[in-house]
Amino acid sequence: MPTVHLLIKGKVQGVFFRATAKEVADELGLTGWVQNTDEGHVEAMATGTEKQLNDFIAWCKQGPPRARVSEVIPTEKSEEHFDRFTVRR
Repeated sequence: MPTVHLLIKGKVQGVFFRATAKEVADELGLTGWVQNTDEGHVEAMATGTEKQLNDFIAWCKQGPPRARVSEVIPTEKSEEHFDRFTVRR
């Protein structure tokens, strides 16, 4: 299955982005992780089908209600295996 790395920019910290991203990823059946960056962004790594990943990327472009996403930068990666989708702190 494909794996994608996402860098999500904008007002994405302090708005429950990671927690909501985990809920969405779990609903979609993705595995991987999401975490804040020191630069004030959010990054995620997700593995799933192309449709699952496209749906997740589409959600990331909106984010939770209080988020203001300005940019999502997807980068295809070689397939990685994760047990589940986690929030990294």
